[in-house]
Amino acid sequence: MTTSGVRVRIAPSPTGEPHVGTAYIALFNYLFAKKHGGEFILRIEDTDATRSTPEFETKVLDALKWCGLEWKEGPDIGGPYGPYRQSDRKPMYQPYAEELLDKGHAFRCFCTPARLEQMREAQRAAGKPPKYDGLCLSLTAEEVTSRMAAGETTVIRMKIPTEGSCDFTDGVYGDVSIPWDSVDMQVLIKADGMPTYHMANVIDDHLMKITHVARGEEWLASVPKHILLYRYFGWDQPVFMHLSLMRNADKSKLSKRKNPTSISYYSALGYIPEALMNFLGLFFIQIAEGEELLTMDELSEKFDPENLSKAGAIFDIQKLDWLNGRWIREKLSEEEFQARVLSWAMENDRLKAGLRLSQTRISKLGELPDLAGFLLKSDLGLQPSDFAKIKSPPEEILEILNTVQPDLEKILEWNVETIEAELRAIADRMGKKLKVVVSPLFVAVSGSSRSLPLFDSMAILGRSVVRQRLKLAAQAVAALVGSK
Repeated sequence: MTTSGVRVRIAPSPTGEPHVGTAYIALFNYLFAKKHGGEFILRIEDTDATRSTPEFETKVLDALKWCGLEWKEGPDIGGPYGPYRQSDRKPMYQPYAEELLDKGHAFRCFCTPARLEQMREAQRAAGKPPKYDGLCLSLTAEEVTSRMAAGETTVIRMKIPTEGSCDFTDGVYGDVSIPWDSVDMQVLIKADGMPTYHMANVIDDHLMKITHVARGEEWLASVPKHILLYRYFGWDQPVFMHLSLMRNADKSKLSKRKNPTSISYYSALGYIPEALMNFLGLFFIQIAEGEELLTMDELSEKFDPENLSKAGAIFDIQKLDWLNGRWIREKLSEEEFQARVLSWAMENDRLKAGLRLSQTRISKLGELPDLAGFLLKSDLGLQPSDFAKIKSPPEEILEILNTVQPDLEKILEWNVETIEAELRAIADRMGKKLKVVVSPLFVAVSGSSRSLPLFDSMAILGRSVVRQRLKLAAQAVAALVGSK
């Protein structure tokens, strides 16, 4: 049992590359638990069965471990309140849904996706925020039974008060009031029997005895739904704390479309985890100039959850670079530095795989840096002139790069076979020969038209690094197009 009774959790969804925003929220919870002598829990929220994959779950766990975060309970180590993966907890949720139906706090909805989309379009056209219009609220018990017996698809929605507001105190924002008429009649159980985030989140937090829920401010508007569920079940609600979103320097939301956001990207480029955690931890503490270089223990000592800023946390890459450089120079011994370099080069078999591919393509070992050095570079320094030797005109190269970038995001499992299959499919969709599509990709990924095999190189570099290199390549080619 904890010394304080405090239990907090991080609950990422395994639907993509682990985001630095996940590390940011996880670090806050970790520091909060340490500050209060509590326990930090990891739970995997994979209710989105179409996008969640075992590969992404492994990446989430590996990324958070790389960050230096340790959890007391989780899907990899178990614990007294498991399972810690929501898909494994599926049988637990239906009885609670039935309880809400029996108490009259929820209702069955038979509206088809087509009908719901028509409803939303009409609401948007009328200048109203789209939300469920309550059509199935008026169905009688007999009608519900009959339609279910006929095999109609049904979901379970929660009922929302029609008057007044939901008033609560947030640990960061203070007193908050949200009118009930702005809250949607949320789906709680989907047609496949899986709970939505809102339903599973509340039930799991209750069963796992979570005392404080700290998450991003984007969830603030969902609090009324969660509070209502706690009230419907007659449970004590946790303390809610909503942290300011991480933002770019221009105050826009941190997004992979603008800047690299994957933890794996920063790991691949040679940032060290202590520096990244140091950088993120500075958002939660007050320090004087000159005190920026802090270990996890020092962050924990200075951590003050009662004095958090509502201002956006600016992800300043230059400051991260500065901190990372200081950590390398000031915190690592010569032996530690050498060990870190070797460990980084071997990460995800990057160096080993690169050497294997290089062996049949060189006549002297001294040729290795030019041939395979791109696998270890943080920046290729691409210029518009790098694409000048490609036979395709700049406009076609830019079209290829802008098409390939989003299409590669569709790949669930990132490996040589899936990358090749997707690029061949892209070539077919664009009506181009494969060699026309891959020619600019060689330059974009390796910085050279003579390199290691493209599909293998992309697999070794990883999705997040390839994404950024394609984006920078597109910027370089766009300059070439603009200069014509």
